[in-house]
Formats: sequence, C-alpha cells, structure tokens
Amino acid sequence: MGQTATPHLHRPSLDPDEVAKFTAMADAWWDPKGKFRPLHKFNPVRLNYIRQAAVAHFGLDDTARQPLRGLTLLDIGCGGGLVSEPMTRLGATVTGVDASEANIKTALTHAEQSGLEIDYRAGTAEELIEAGEGPYDIVLNLEVVEHVADPGAFLTDTAGLVAPGGMMLVATLNKTPKAFALAVVGAEYVLGWLPRGTHDWSKFLKPDTVTDALASAGLSPEPPQGISYSPISDSWRLSGDTGVNYMVLARRDK
Repeated sequence: MGQTATPHLHRPSLDPDEVAKFTAMADAWWDPKGKFRPLHKFNPVRLNYIRQAAVAHFGLDDTARQPLRGLTLLDIGCGGGLVSEPMTRLGATVTGVDASEANIKTALTHAEQSGLEIDYRAGTAEELIEAGEGPYDIVLNLEVVEHVADPGAFLTDTAGLVAPGGMMLVATLNKTPKAFALAVVGAEYVLGWLPRGTHDWSKFLKPDTVTDALASAGLSPEPPQGISYSPISDSWRLSGDTGVNYMVLARRDK
C-alpha cells in the first residue's frame, strides 16, 4: 500500500475549513446508521452505474466476478473508501486520494480489516499530477468538485489524469433552487441527513459548466445522468431529473 503523508496542499483542491469539517466526521464513514447513512443509501445506484459504464466503455464481460481486472482506477476525494473498496472487489487496481489524513487512516484501517490492497494517499489530485503519477483508465470524481476553490481548474487538472481510451465520471449537485431546497435546506436542516454546513449552494455547478470544462480539457462528455431519491422506497435511482444530483461520464479518445 502507498504511504500516507500530510498533504502539502501546494495547490489545494479543498479549502482548509472543508478539510477540517470532513476530518471531524471521518470516524463515522463506515457506520451505515451514522452521519454517513445517506451516502450508504446513495452508494448502490452509483456503484452500479460506474460498473455498467466501465463494462460498456472497455467492452468487458459483465458476467465476470471481477470485470474490472487489469484496469487502473483513481478515486479522487475517496473519503473512508466507500467507493474504493467495491471497485477493488470488482478487480480494479485502485488508488484513493483524499486531502484529509484522518479519512485516509480510516480507509486504510478498514481496507486492512477487509483484506483489500488499496493504494491510499493523503494529499490532493493536483499533487499526484505534480508527482507525475498516472494516467488512469478510470478516474472517479465524486462529490468533490463542489468543495474545491477553483472548479474549472480542478476539472481541467483531473481530466489530465485520464489515460488515452479511458473515462472519467464526475458526480455533483446542480445549481438550482430545487437543489438548494432539497440538498441544503431539506437534507441538512429539516431531515438532518447531513450535518449543517456540509454543502455551500454557491459552489454547486450547472451541468453545462462541468461538460464545458471537460470538453475544453480534451474529453468527450455525455449528457448528464440524473439521480433521484424516492421517499416511498427510501432509495435512490437513476432518472431523467438532473435538477439536484447528477453525473457526467466523459471519455478520452485513444
């Protein structure tokens, strides 16, 4: 496994107060009934989408136990490893990077307990670039861009980590009144799904902002894919509604 180190944050993708906020919550990452319960509920639909997108993009065998075997994958802002671990189980060689050393320690501990080999790094995607690491077949950029200081520069930089013939998935929140009502007021203040202050609506991004940045960086983005919550089934599903949560899949030509 890669060594963990205190990130230098020469070109930080997270503001210092964002790092501190998520460091304080790190111990709760793997508690499905704790602070990150909404993420645990959200994870299945997202993981299935990543798997299906990768299988289709690389022409893989979807019936295989580890269809992603032989592919390298970077999980940016990996947190406690809720995506890195399933991707490893699917066969990918995974690198997870997070600006919070506490998150990385949580992820390392859980991976070791689970018998999984994952290269976790305390630092930023920008530092990986400066170190000359990558590129990667799959780059996951999930719920990170709405926390960075310069989204355009961040998307451009991280797009550079996608290998020829590879793909990137960006997941974030739309900058709409609906997203403010549901993701901020509803999720944080009414339902208490997330700690208050988790999201800053002013940093939410419209899909065109994301796709334009990725296209300018040399990737070919697809139309955004919406994800919606059903209060009746208490579950998330793919939908045509991109008004709150959405994902953008982008590919790099060989």
